[in-house]
Amino acid sequence: EQFYSCDQDEIDKLFNEQPWKSNPKYFRKIKISSLALIKMVYHAKTGGIYEVMGLVQGKVLGDTFLITDAFALPVEGTETRVNASQDAVEYIGKYSELSDQAGRIEMTCGWYHSHPGYGCWLSGIDVTTQRLNQQQEPWVALVIDPTRTMTTGKVEIGAFRTFPANYQSQESKGDPDQLIPLEKIEDFGAQWDQYYSLEVSFYKNKFDEEMIDVLWNCLLYTSPSPRDS
Repeated sequence: EQFYSCDQDEIDKLFNEQPWKSNPKYFRKIKISSLALIKMVYHAKTGGIYEVMGLVQGKVLGDTFLITDAFALPVEGTETRVNASQDAVEYIGKYSELSDQAGRIEMTCGWYHSHPGYGCWLSGIDVTTQRLNQQQEPWVALVIDPTRTMTTGKVEIGAFRTFPANYQSQESKGDPDQLIPLEKIEDFGAQWDQYYSLEVSFYKNKFDEEMIDVLWNCLLYTSPSPRDS
């Protein structure tokens, strides 16, 4: 399928032109495979009240990130933050090496982490992390709230890109329907104009079906089905 193929000439052209440098809001959309989505949701759910973290793989097509897969990282998380250790760095290197050996053509193009019970947005630490990661463009940040996902039956996920330092953003003050716990309000309010949201959608590939069914059986029956996304 188109999402799983790779046009190297197209990729080289994009990296040579680097349109995101002249337009901080160049990337507008993200399409996530059902397989990657359920892997991220499952990982976030296993973390319980603690934050978890992982990376996503895929490619970019125009102004859109196409996410084909995701993998968890061995990190130490708390109820409010997650930190990548040296073990995680070594794990990333080994995973990338094995992916290359297996003939995987997708590049690592972003990270995800969970916000258990307090919505999808970027904290001050998240903004700093994403800004640093965007130096190795293209890169996207994904946030999943497993608590609200399990409660509502709908995947609670957000995708974000940060603005360059000192950039004068014209963004509005976040999502008016976003429910932020009192202890998070200050951090949310201090960072809302440092990043913007991407439009999130999902897609499914026939080759993912068997893997999706296996992973789906690991989730509670109250979980939202990727088939209905």
